[in-house]
Amino acid sequence: MVDFAQARRHESSLETAKFLLQVRAVKLNNDEPFIWASGRKSPIYCDNRITLSYPHIRTFIRQEFVRIIENKIGPVDAIAGVATGGIPQGALVAQELGLPFVYVRAEAKKHGMGNRIEGEIGSGKSVAVIEDLVSTGKSSLLAVEALREHGCDTKGMLAVFTYGLDIAERNFSQARIPLYTLTNYDDLVECAVQLELLPASDLESLQEWRKDPEAWSDAH
Repeated sequence: MVDFAQARRHESSLETAKFLLQVRAVKLNNDEPFIWASGRKSPIYCDNRITLSYPHIRTFIRQEFVRIIENKIGPVDAIAGVATGGIPQGALVAQELGLPFVYVRAEAKKHGMGNRIEGEIGSGKSVAVIEDLVSTGKSSLLAVEALREHGCDTKGMLAVFTYGLDIAERNFSQARIPLYTLTNYDDLVECAVQLELLPASDLESLQEWRKDPEAWSDAH
C-alpha cells in the first residue's frame, strides 16, 4: 500500500533541497572541503539565509513550516525563533499564523535588561520553535532550555535543514522534543545527483562524512 503522506513528505523534501541547491544556500564540494568554525573540514556548507532573498522560495519555506505546525504539532500560543537564522523564518511563520513572536538569544545580553528571550511571552504558553539548520542540535536545544526555564511548553522544533547526524538525533531524544525538518542531508545529496550537480562517484565519500564527520575531516 502506498503511504501517500510519506510520499508527500519526500517530494516536499526534494523540492526544498532543489531550491537550496539552485540558489547555492547549500554548497557541496567533496574535493575541496569547507572549513567550519570548529576547524573541522566538511564537504558541505549551508547558509539558509540566502533563501530570504528569493520571494518564491521564502514563501515555499514559510508555507511548509505552517503545514507542519498545523498537521504535526497542533495549535500553539506563539512562535519562537532561534537567533540568528531562525529569527526571520520564525517571524514569517508567526505572521502567517497570526501569532505572537519572540526570539531566543544564544546568551543573555550583557547590557540593558539582560534578556535571553526577546519579546513578550508568558509562563505556561505553548511554543513552536523555528531554526534554520541543525547540526549537532546543541545550540538549538539551548534555546529550548531557555524557553522551558521561562515556563513555556515547547511542543516541537522546526528547521529548514538537518545534516542528519546521529548525535543530533540523540540530543533531541534526550531533550524530549520532536524535530521536524523540511529537508535533510540524504535527500539533498540525492537531489544534487539528479540535478547533475554532483557526480555519483562522490556518494560514498559524502555518506562516510555523515557517519563520522571527525574521521572524514582528519582523512582530508
